[in-house]
Amino acid sequence: MKKTAYLLLGIISVVAILVRLYRLENPIADWHSWRQNDTAAVARNFTKFGFDPFHPRFDDLSNIPSGRDNPMGWRMVEFPAYQSVAWGANKLVPRVPIEIILRFVTIAASVGTLILLYLLMVPTVGTLAATIGAFVYAVLPYSIFYGRIILPEPFMVFWAVLSVYMVYKGDKGNKGDWGKIIIAGIAAAFALLVKPTAIFLLLPIPYLFFRRFGFSFYLIIGLLVYWIIGLLPLVWWRQWILQYPEGIPVFTWLFNDGNIRFKGAWFYWLFAKRIGDLILGYWGLIPFGIGILLIPSKKEGWIFRLWALGMLLYMIIIARGNVQHDYYQILLIPIVAVYAGKGFAFLLSNKIFSRAVSYLLSAGCFLLMLAFSWYTIRTYYWINRPEIVEAGREADRLLPKDARVIAPYSGDTTFLYQTNRQGWPLGFDIDDKLNMGATHYVTVSPTDNDGETQDLANKYTVLVRNDRFAIIDLTKPK
Repeated sequence: MKKTAYLLLGIISVVAILVRLYRLENPIADWHSWRQNDTAAVARNFTKFGFDPFHPRFDDLSNIPSGRDNPMGWRMVEFPAYQSVAWGANKLVPRVPIEIILRFVTIAASVGTLILLYLLMVPTVGTLAATIGAFVYAVLPYSIFYGRIILPEPFMVFWAVLSVYMVYKGDKGNKGDWGKIIIAGIAAAFALLVKPTAIFLLLPIPYLFFRRFGFSFYLIIGLLVYWIIGLLPLVWWRQWILQYPEGIPVFTWLFNDGNIRFKGAWFYWLFAKRIGDLILGYWGLIPFGIGILLIPSKKEGWIFRLWALGMLLYMIIIARGNVQHDYYQILLIPIVAVYAGKGFAFLLSNKIFSRAVSYLLSAGCFLLMLAFSWYTIRTYYWINRPEIVEAGREADRLLPKDARVIAPYSGDTTFLYQTNRQGWPLGFDIDDKLNMGATHYVTVSPTDNDGETQDLANKYTVLVRNDRFAIIDLTKPK
């Protein structure tokens, strides 16, 4: 690449970092805070209970996620590679809160993905499309918010894109160059360990091997080496976590709960509300659609077509999960950026429309895309219940470090996380929770209208009670 291309990439990367610093210090009480807190709790508990990535623990001791009581708080979902990196960084800079470090790890992964996309697009679709695609990835409001969130998905996307890029680079090498294949396999292993849904981002891999080796012995050996390296750690992890069934959340509902696949709601939520509205702000559909329609060049081949197919299969197979949670579409951002970049590049360089019309249409689409997407995404940063943060900080100040807390919040662990203690995110059956070791009750419903709070306040010592929250010591009866 030319020096100007590297300069542009550097500028875009800096822009991507800067916009992702927006409200970086926010407590984890914004959009999808429950999933963010469960992810962050694993990293935070590494500092409490010792670093042990094979036995990750979060704060929820209830039976809500798995249907079984979880007295140790096992969190057997993704392998905690993301949290492990943050824990390591926290050891180097212990004064920085673990939440901030986790967000920085996500930002690094997001910007790393941007760079890899650019490097993948330049030789396949051209410098103009690559530059615009990278810039779209950098400044899309959806990409910004989920490019600094505390979730494993952006970390996984980076490793998956790195794997595809390394196999693509190997496509240009000789048949004896196996180093890139091994690196690609290791990257795939990390991606799949973090989230098995990475498999959908790896759909172009067999095609890239075929393009490199053709029908040959090398094709079979290359694929075997790649997939053995990539899949064996995942198989081992999945077998390992079966020892801790109480830590494995129920997940079968993700596929097609409610038989939603291909129903009107499935099409509406995924293609209209998520891709059309939330991600592309309506107007981004124009360049994105143009990019999809363009016939791929010989250099591009089927790389991005297969990526798009993988994303479509992902939405079809994980139908309910994608409809239920908008963060599931994080996997779509790379391919959205690729095709939006191709579409914008076509508008700016085509000879069908006049230059003035092309430039005005491109500028209008880009600005309106950002504006309409931001209109919704801006609300994702809001802290709608600041009292849970205030109550959590007071509980953390007052309670013993080994306290086990009941923090009712309709089963959502956001409030529990703020107390910096393990416990239960739901009230009811208080005697059962006392038998399991509950020591304190913290609530943001402190009024006399809350029967449970009033009943406990009559039986046990009240440490704090005001119009915003109450903290009750369940170890000290009146």
